[in-house]
Amino acid sequence: MATLSFNTTRIPHNPISKIASFSKPPTNIPLTSSLKPFKPHQKPHHCGPSILPKLPVSTQQEEVEIEDGYEEEDPTAELSYLDPETDPGSIADWELDFCSRPILDDRGKKVWELVVCDESLSLQYTKYFPNNVINSITLKDAIFSISENLGVPLPERIRFFRSQMQTIITKACKELGIKPIPSKRCLSLLLWLEERYETVYTCHPGFQKGSKPLLVSDPFPMELPENLFGEKWAFVQLPFSAVQEEVSSLETKFVFGAGLDLDLLGIEISDRTLIPGLAVASSRAKPLAAWMNGLEVCSVEADIGRACLILSVGISTRYVYATYKKTPVTTAEAEAWEAAKKACGGLHFLAIQEDLDSEDCVGFWLLLDLPPPRV
Repeated sequence: MATLSFNTTRIPHNPISKIASFSKPPTNIPLTSSLKPFKPHQKPHHCGPSILPKLPVSTQQEEVEIEDGYEEEDPTAELSYLDPETDPGSIADWELDFCSRPILDDRGKKVWELVVCDESLSLQYTKYFPNNVINSITLKDAIFSISENLGVPLPERIRFFRSQMQTIITKACKELGIKPIPSKRCLSLLLWLEERYETVYTCHPGFQKGSKPLLVSDPFPMELPENLFGEKWAFVQLPFSAVQEEVSSLETKFVFGAGLDLDLLGIEISDRTLIPGLAVASSRAKPLAAWMNGLEVCSVEADIGRACLILSVGISTRYVYATYKKTPVTTAEAEAWEAAKKACGGLHFLAIQEDLDSEDCVGFWLLLDLPPPRV
């Protein structure tokens, strides 16, 4: 493999013993077509206008049920649901979006919507708002009402991915004693929004095709802070079974990092499939992993044009994580790594080790690079 380093003058790459290097991009991994936010046994409660006239119970059920066994959704309805099998006290983290939708109300103004869930989608809540009540007080009251109506404690943390709403969300959370966390690791929420775009928003009578989402483009990457520097790094790959072992060891071995619920996210991967990743070695691996653990690591990207790696954290923070000398060999390797990531549906990982030849990780983050939502 080519010589790689954290910048043009730092330490060169060494091979890794337990993780194979790239030779060719792997075969595409099948993913399910969309996120399934409702488990087969779940019956979420829909609020708002009914899609049916009043009928006898048996007749009404026959009208609602469709071939695949799911209930037809009313795009104007609102949702307030808690899985009855879930302990309400166990839901400490919420994922939240509060934003305009590509829908116009009777006044010709954009409708706003609050969407809240937890990582497992055991908690699901949606509510529409007119555009003239959008402020931190409205959001604070709505968050409190979710807790009251569903009988769940206020969360310890709320993650959100939309930087334009950071001021309102942060203020509402702090007034309720909740820690706001700007982060793109709202994967259940992001995939649920994508599904709602297809099954709810486009079916709404006020849907406006071609409306642009309230999102900002990725900013120019900044210089990496000194405390985040490693000493060596390498493009690597692990069989999916080994990736699962690393994720399961996060709690048992007290390793820094974060995993993903791939079953819920609809990603089906065989145990032998090779997952691309980035291995970083440092003599101060534990402090480095601890610093990384507070950053809400989202993804790693190989920027072929700039001959560097981009580390994305939080909502919109991007760092030049490492650089390499641009040659046909290094370019081919970076392209192969990105192709492998794409073939895995965006799935990849970041591993921090004391040495690249080590069998153990001090930090391990399973990452999923998703396209921005359409809303």
